Amino acid sequence: MSTPARLTIFELAGGEETFRRLVDRFYAGVASDPLLRPLYPGEDLSGAAERLRLFLEQYWGGPPAYSERRGHPRLRMRHLPFAIGRAERDAWLRHMKEAVDSIDLHPKVRSAFLEYFEAASTAMINRADR
Repeated sequence: MSTPARLTIFELAGGEETFRRLVDRFYAGVASDPLLRPLYPGEDLSGAAERLRLFLEQYWGGPPAYSERRGHPRLRMRHLPFAIGRAERDAWLRHMKEAVDSIDLHPKVRSAFLEYFEAASTAMINRADR
């Protein structure tokens, strides 16, 4: 008798469509946030949205498109040029929590997302509060 393969969080969450909705809702909040919006150069957030979506899909067990296009994620290194203090981290996390809460997720997937976003956003802090 064979054992069924374990599903990835990517699959349990609903695949690409779920990650697309999550990231779209997140960036809708960022677009109008006076603290965060200046951290995203240019008028168009679509490039940042695509990078985040591809990263999250790969991180949670989806296709490796992020690494294929951009190499190793190196999150801290990629975020060093941007001044991220506690206030920026809190604003980023607030928008991400709102995005997570806006989509229907299995409770274990929701919990995994929120735990990861809490830890990852804290790890990106690279400036003391003013």
